[in-house]
Amino acid sequence: MTRQAISTTAAPAAIGPYSQAIVAGDLVFCAGQGAIEPATGEVLTGSIEAETTRTLTNIGALLEAAGVGFADVVKTTVFLTDLGDFAAMNAIYATFFPDPPPARSTVEVAGLPKGFKVEIEVIAYKPRAG
Repeated sequence: MTRQAISTTAAPAAIGPYSQAIVAGDLVFCAGQGAIEPATGEVLTGSIEAETTRTLTNIGALLEAAGVGFADVVKTTVFLTDLGDFAAMNAIYATFFPDPPPARSTVEVAGLPKGFKVEIEVIAYKPRAG
């Protein structure tokens, strides 16, 4: 199986030794994203709603660069620094994913890079041509 790196300037550049996304077989694996403005590299600080919106917008850019969309996402993992933010995050999250929504895990963590309140990673299905 071959792996193809996906890269786009419409999403934040990797801040470490990893790819923004990888296509492997029929799957697209997007690296965890946070609330970084791609054009400036600045971290968006503020409400969990604003961070979640920016995070999912960044994910949308990666999915588009890989030739898929939110409807193709089969699994997500949401990392929150405070599970008290779950309801507010969930309300924004629900606006990005059509029915049926993907499987999801949500976990509370002690901290996230750049001081994010939320980080989200996704796996999408992309059937190979042929």
